Amino acid sequence: MVEIIFQNKEDARKLYSKLEKQTELSDKVFLFEEKQAIKINVHLLEEPIQNNVIDIFYEFILITKRDDWFRKILAEQFYYDDVDEQQAILDIIYSIIDGENKELAELIVDGQEKKLLKMAVMDLLQDTNIAFSFEAFVKFRLREFLEKLLKYVELSIDEYKMEQEYQMFIHTLREFLNKRHEKVKYLHLVYDEEPTFFNDEFEEIKRAELTKMIDRKLLSNHPVYVDSVTIAPLLSIAPRTIYLYAKNPDDPLVRTIRNIFEERVILKSIEQFYEAQIVDMKKVSENW
Repeated sequence: MVEIIFQNKEDARKLYSKLEKQTELSDKVFLFEEKQAIKINVHLLEEPIQNNVIDIFYEFILITKRDDWFRKILAEQFYYDDVDEQQAILDIIYSIIDGENKELAELIVDGQEKKLLKMAVMDLLQDTNIAFSFEAFVKFRLREFLEKLLKYVELSIDEYKMEQEYQMFIHTLREFLNKRHEKVKYLHLVYDEEPTFFNDEFEEIKRAELTKMIDRKLLSNHPVYVDSVTIAPLLSIAPRTIYLYAKNPDDPLVRTIRNIFEERVILKSIEQFYEAQIVDMKKVSENW
């Protein structure tokens, strides 16, 4: 028989519910509630049943408790008590864990926390006749696992702060843009290896000319964040429509331009620029 003693009664009921739902375990799991603790007894007789208990206990920790521990770390060690802020950081954490954010995942040197947890659970439950405290198991057997969770939290907080700063930066530049009067109606921006500006007649705007157009207040107020090669000219010119031809639509600079100028930006491929340029040249030759 396996006996698991919980100090936290809610945790005990969650695990009990998961065990009880398993057909093979439904008549072999018992819950005993006492004043100071709550116990779960599982009567194991067969190898497959033991494996079921191992899997469910592992998933209970990985899915249910890991989320609780992330929130506890955020609140107690980093003072993020707001539920919405916690959720925003958790979204970043799980984007790393699930492999969606590959850049951040690469910064986790050793992401073997699942393996550590599985080994700890299997080592504990290999004996079918055992009684243990869940809290003690976490404290003594899962120390390294919890340390790895802390790394995810630290990395995600840094990313969250950077995203907050980025959003504030975008908001500030939108306000600046809203106060500007458009100097041109249409502008073509080709972003391949480097940005190249063209007017509405597909004539290249040279760098010296762009530099003269830049509002110096923009650079003095935001010297660190504003890109003087691309963002500053665009904000200073404040075109009604920007035809943005990009090789990679997911490039950070492309993302920033779209976030600042929003509906003013029409995103196209590099190939579409050359096609449009050829069409314009034909129109000019026909007029001649």
